[in-house]
Amino acid sequence: MTGVIRAFALATFLILAACATIPPPAPTPPPAPVPVPVRPVPTPGPTPPTPSPIGPTARATGFKVEAPRTLKAEEARRALAAFQASCPALMRRQDQSQLTSPGSWNAVCTEAASLAPDYAPGFFFYRFDWLKVGDGRAFATGYYEPEIEGSRTPEPGYVPLYQLPPDLVRCTKADGTTGRGRVDQTGTCVLYFTRAEIEDGALAGRGLELAWAKDPVDLFFLEIQGSGRIRLPDGTVIRVGYAGQNGRDYVAVGRLLRDRGILPPGGASMQSIKDWIRANPEAGKALMRENLSYVFFKELTGPGPLGALNVAVTPHATVAADPNYVPLGAPVFLKMDRAEATGLWVAQDTGGAIKGSNRFDTFWGAGPEAVAIAGGMSASGEALILVPKGAAGSASAQP
Repeated sequence: MTGVIRAFALATFLILAACATIPPPAPTPPPAPVPVPVRPVPTPGPTPPTPSPIGPTARATGFKVEAPRTLKAEEARRALAAFQASCPALMRRQDQSQLTSPGSWNAVCTEAASLAPDYAPGFFFYRFDWLKVGDGRAFATGYYEPEIEGSRTPEPGYVPLYQLPPDLVRCTKADGTTGRGRVDQTGTCVLYFTRAEIEDGALAGRGLELAWAKDPVDLFFLEIQGSGRIRLPDGTVIRVGYAGQNGRDYVAVGRLLRDRGILPPGGASMQSIKDWIRANPEAGKALMRENLSYVFFKELTGPGPLGALNVAVTPHATVAADPNYVPLGAPVFLKMDRAEATGLWVAQDTGGAIKGSNRFDTFWGAGPEAVAIAGGMSASGEALILVPKGAAGSASAQP
């Protein structure tokens, strides 16, 4: 769950008639400046299906071009808006998936900038190659923007949300690996404090407290989501987002409960995990501490939460993905066994638990409905990655 963070993360449907099979061609609009855009983390979901063998990138894994799918109007409009916001970052980024090359996105991003929403289905149908990476078998969970009770000042029983500590740095450890850690008094790069060490006061008294949460369980799940809202006693709300992570491995506590036979297979929903932790306070605290990963926050202003592209993520349109297999900012089509997750999304986020080919985390926004959908989301099906026509072919020809 990291930005953990945890990403990452696009919605639902078409300008064509519901039964149409060929969308109208999208006209080529004159170039126009792309609007300047202005990051959460996935829930611990059920274990995904066993994937087929994959390489370190999408290109190394292999792909083939599939026939484009017909889209619904509203789905395509939402995806177009998310794609337009992502384009400035998309055109600047080095594509880790190796599906595209520098400059591959310039033409479609220029076209999208001034494209009328009604032409969105044709735009995605005609201007992109739809790629199946590996066997295309996909697994998707869901995430949302939670709201928890809290305070700007410490209160009895409240626990702190910390800002990013200045001593959390990238350094080279004794074994020669480089990563997040801290330099101790001897000048040696060591692992950063664990969740338990931080909760026991390793950062106390350093002025790093951003706010205080009333419920430590709520704060734990706020970390998993990577961003959220804190409702203060006077009713005002502050928004917080992912600022960094301690460099420790993320452990899905739901999987631990399933593996130990405490919760049944398929029964480790977010709510069932919360209920078990609250019903077993001491064991629940120990369980949460088995997830050594700890997330630091920053206060957000303006639209949000922000995804891995530093662009505001969009409910029902943003999906978190692994950038080694999906170009961040690219459209993604999911056909899943859950209707809510089926449709066109845009990969605007990443997540600590979202790793591997065809692994996704769908973003649902805030509120009770978003909590219900995201908390229970576990969908299997097929994924197709959309890249500009011909881009993957030229990329695959590169040494």
